[in-house]
Amino acid sequence: MILKVKNLKNVGGVVKAPPSKSYTHRAVIIASLANGYSKLFDPLVSEDTLSSIKACEAFGAEIAISNKGGEETAQTLDIEGTTSLHNYSKEAIDLMNSGTTLRIMTSVAGLADNETIFTGDDSLKTRPMEMLLEAIKPLGGNARSIPKNGKPPIAIKPGFIGGKTAIDGSVSSQFISSILIAGAISKKGINLEVKGDFISKSYVAMTLDVMEKFGIIIETDLFTKHEDCDIVDKKCFSTYFSIKPQKYMATDYVVEGDYSSASYLLGAIAILGGEIKIKNLFKDSKQGDKFILDILKQMGAKIEIAEDFVTLKSNGNLKGIAIDLHNAPDLLPTVSVLASLATGTTTITGVKHARYKETDRIAKCAEELKKLGCELEEKDDGMVIKGGIHSGKVKSHDDHRIAMAFTLAGLKHEIAIENGNVFDVSFPNFIEAMKEIGIELELLE
Repeated sequence: MILKVKNLKNVGGVVKAPPSKSYTHRAVIIASLANGYSKLFDPLVSEDTLSSIKACEAFGAEIAISNKGGEETAQTLDIEGTTSLHNYSKEAIDLMNSGTTLRIMTSVAGLADNETIFTGDDSLKTRPMEMLLEAIKPLGGNARSIPKNGKPPIAIKPGFIGGKTAIDGSVSSQFISSILIAGAISKKGINLEVKGDFISKSYVAMTLDVMEKFGIIIETDLFTKHEDCDIVDKKCFSTYFSIKPQKYMATDYVVEGDYSSASYLLGAIAILGGEIKIKNLFKDSKQGDKFILDILKQMGAKIEIAEDFVTLKSNGNLKGIAIDLHNAPDLLPTVSVLASLATGTTTITGVKHARYKETDRIAKCAEELKKLGCELEEKDDGMVIKGGIHSGKVKSHDDHRIAMAFTLAGLKHEIAIENGNVFDVSFPNFIEAMKEIGIELELLE
């Protein structure tokens, strides 16, 4: 289907951020491994998170989705966890497009008492897994790529007992989260060393945050500052984790708003000019994509951050900047489109790992921006983009973030996005949320 902007009217206002996809994945999986009943408040129920729900149910967790209705009352998930893992699925478990589910559940499946096979759509079958499969071998992990190319489908046999291992941190933080989540409840616990360039540390911080909320005690120097560092996201932090054998304990958990999804709402007002207040975005959030606030501020917008909401004001005049997205790779599509609408040149670096997402996001964003006349240079780890585009037709490449990011281009030019309905993966009410701030989108056959 074709996604495009239909109408703009009274742009701005107040809107609630959609729930965090990353936190929902982690909370669903961990609650499913906990002893007792947990209730998750305000979770994201989307195609991606439904894959995690489906996988956890296959291992014996009982999960019920409810919606009490009302403007401020969101869905809840009632989860009865299982501490005796057994895969009840008689066939391969189809995770569709969810790389997060695949990677985290690969280690978890090794705790079960029978074999599991994970598969997915064509995009998921391109995701590299070999580094994780190798890292869990010293832990008793026995998993293999069925096509023997290091990619899904993945077959996992029992045997994950924990112990000591190491992994390169330069490909996917999800590998690290996978080992930590499973290792905490393994027979021996886990001692994990992350070597090399540790990308997307904020996502591992989110994993630790949820694990601790469900009762796990973790020893790590992830947050230990070196003398020349002043923020958590710098590369100079240590990378050591130690978790003794423990049990997840059921708890009630509130899922915070998603800075990744909010980036499209904030970006829209930054482009058009006006003011927006987004609720349920927390000042102390560990989400790496909170970096969008710094980016938009540098590009010329005014940002005010309260304890549980963010306000943006803009005159619509954005300027090019130099930005390192090392710890916020999911922002690449949004920032690349913002750059194409800004005055001057924007240099994006540090995001080579974005090539291993739902698509090669560097290559695909560059490809689609060029269709709109954008002058840019594709780099190994980013892009150099000169502002200035025209109307045209682009493809989403079945990537939800590319589809939503290019709607921002449609605020200034006539843009048609092929297969634009893929936003359901992470932001099911994207059209409704945009309408709340005066931006009417339409889907056409």
